[in-house]
Amino acid sequence: MRLVVLGGGGFRVPLIHQALLADEGPGRVTDLALYDVAPARLRTIGRVLDDAARRAGVPGPRVQLETDLETALHGADFVFSAIRVGGLTGRVCDERSALEQGVLGQETTGAGGVCYGLRTVPEAIRIAETVRRVAPESRVINFTNPAGMVTEAMSRVLGDRVVGICDSPVGMFRRVARALGVEVEQAEFDYAGLNHLGWLRRVLVGGEDVLPRLLADRALLRGIEEGRLFGPDWLASLGVIPNEYLWYWYYRGDAVEAAQRARHTRGELLIEQQRAFWADAEDGPGTDAEPGAALAAWERAREAREATYMADSRARAGAGDRDQNDLEGGGYDRIALQLMHAVASDEPVTLVLNVPNRHTLAGLDTDAVVEVPCIVDGNGWRPYAADPLTGHAQGLVTTVKEVDRLTIEAALSGSTALATKALALHPLVGSVTVARRILESQLQEVPGLRAVLTR
Repeated sequence: MRLVVLGGGGFRVPLIHQALLADEGPGRVTDLALYDVAPARLRTIGRVLDDAARRAGVPGPRVQLETDLETALHGADFVFSAIRVGGLTGRVCDERSALEQGVLGQETTGAGGVCYGLRTVPEAIRIAETVRRVAPESRVINFTNPAGMVTEAMSRVLGDRVVGICDSPVGMFRRVARALGVEVEQAEFDYAGLNHLGWLRRVLVGGEDVLPRLLADRALLRGIEEGRLFGPDWLASLGVIPNEYLWYWYYRGDAVEAAQRARHTRGELLIEQQRAFWADAEDGPGTDAEPGAALAAWERAREAREATYMADSRARAGAGDRDQNDLEGGGYDRIALQLMHAVASDEPVTLVLNVPNRHTLAGLDTDAVVEVPCIVDGNGWRPYAADPLTGHAQGLVTTVKEVDRLTIEAALSGSTALATKALALHPLVGSVTVARRILESQLQEVPGLRAVLTR
C-alpha cells in the first residue's frame, strides 16, 4: 500500500513513520512518499526516518522524498494532508495581529483560525483537484488546520473520498477512561460538534452512562487535564466534558490576558524550540553526523513541544504540567493508521472524524462537515446517528459553521469584503472595526494572503 504525506517535511511526520514501523499486519504501508515544497526540510526529516528505522531494527516502508506533487501522488492509495501554508511565521502573524486588537489569535479558533483558513483553502482546493486528476481512487485524510473548514472545502472537489481527523477527542477519551477505571475499548463515547468545538456528552459502559459519576467527583475531575483546565464546578454545571479548545470560549478574557502576558506566542515558541533541530536544514545533510543524531535531536524538540502545549492556558487556569501519559505525542498518527487499516481490510472500527453531516446533527445541512463518531470499513466512513446539540452548544456550532463557510467563499472568490465579514461575525472577534484592523495588518505582513484576497 502506498501512502503519500503532503507536508512531508513537517516536524510531526516522524510520528507517522513510527506508527508504520510498528505495523506488522497485512495490508500495511510498503511505500511512503513525502512531498514538500522545502527540499532542505525534507532531507532533514528523511534523516530522522532513517535513524528511526535503524533503531527499530526493521526496514519499514520504502521512503521517497519528492518536491513535485503529481509525481508524489502517482499510485497513491491514501494521501495524508498536513500542510502549513505560510509556515510558522504566518502563524505568528495570525497570533500577533489578533492580540494587538485584544482578541484571541489561536491558529484554529477565532481570528487566527479565519486568517489561517483564508491562506490555506485555495491550496487545499489545488491539492484536491490534483488528487482527483492524478490519483482518483485514493482516499485523502486531512489533518491540515483548521481541520473542519479545510475538510469541507476539499469535499467540494473530492466528495466522500476526503475525511478529516484530529487527536483531541481521542486524547480526552483516554483521560476520561483512565479516571473512571475503564478500558477505552469497553466504552462508547457520545461526542459531537465541530473540530475543536465539541462536547463529550455520555460515556456508556455496558449500556450505563458513567459520565455523571466523573462529573460528581471533584477529586476524579482534578485528575484529568479537562478538570484542571475548566475547573470541576464549571464541568459539573455544564454536565458534559468540553474539548480542551473550548477553554478559549468559556474563559475568553483569561485566554487573551494569558496570551498577552506570555513572553512568546505559541508560534514564536515553536520556532524557538525547533531552531536547533532545523539548524542544519539550510545546507543539507552533514557528512560527519553521528548515527542517530537526527532522531535524538528531533525527540528532544518533540518532548519540549508536547510539554508546553497550551502552557499559557494551563498556567492561567492553575492546571499544572501535562500528565505524563499525554506527553508521548501523536494520536493522529494512530487514528490515521486505524482508518487506513479499516478501509483496506474491511474490518470495521469506530473513530471520531470530520465528515459531512448528512442527517447526523439537527440544525446543520447535509454538507456541513461535523466532528462525530463514525463507522469506518471497506466502504469508507459514515457518521452514527446522534442526539441533537442543545442550548449554547447548538448556537456556537451553527454560528461557527457560518463563519467557516464565509471564510471558504472569501478565499475562493478573493473577496476582502467576505473575509472581513467572516472575521467580524466570529463570536471571539465580534467587531467590524477589529476585523478590519486585523485584516489590514495581515495584508501588510503576509504576502500569501495578498495573493488570495485580490478584490
